[in-house]
Amino acid sequence: MATSAAPGGARLTLVLGGARSGKSRYAESLVTALPAPWIYVATAEARDAEMAERIAAHQARRGAGWRTLETPRDVVGALTAHGTTPLLVDCLTLWLANAVLASADVDAEIERLEAALTQAAAPIVLVANEVGFGIVPDDALGRRFRDLQGVLNQRIAARADRVVLVVAGLPLTMKGSP
Repeated sequence: MATSAAPGGARLTLVLGGARSGKSRYAESLVTALPAPWIYVATAEARDAEMAERIAAHQARRGAGWRTLETPRDVVGALTAHGTTPLLVDCLTLWLANAVLASADVDAEIERLEAALTQAAAPIVLVANEVGFGIVPDDALGRRFRDLQGVLNQRIAARADRVVLVVAGLPLTMKGSP
């Protein structure tokens, strides 16, 4: 069965960037270039007022046509339950942080994610932070997280049809077609 693809022919796109790089806005534009409806898989949790404001700003920016699934840990469930509806997962970095903080078997979680991505029929855009450009964290947990994020990004990039790095709001296609 042929599946629809995001613009540029990509079925699976990974959008990477630093904090406030414009990666989420760019990822949203890739999904909204496809026919609605669209599913926004949100991994953030509003654990404080500042994060609640960030989440509200993201929600206000998206418009009609989006269905939001708040899934801090069960991205795999969201990917497998929605057929051919285009999905945006924002973001894998928070998903990974949630898994680490829950003392999950991170490698097993990544393997489950990879399996779900392989089986998915929908066009999928994944957002993740590129954390390797910063300073070396000064504690073991921070270094472990940075290393795990690098491994996750590499594994997903290897599977993706397209990988885009967003810097200062400008997308740079690293793999695949723009």
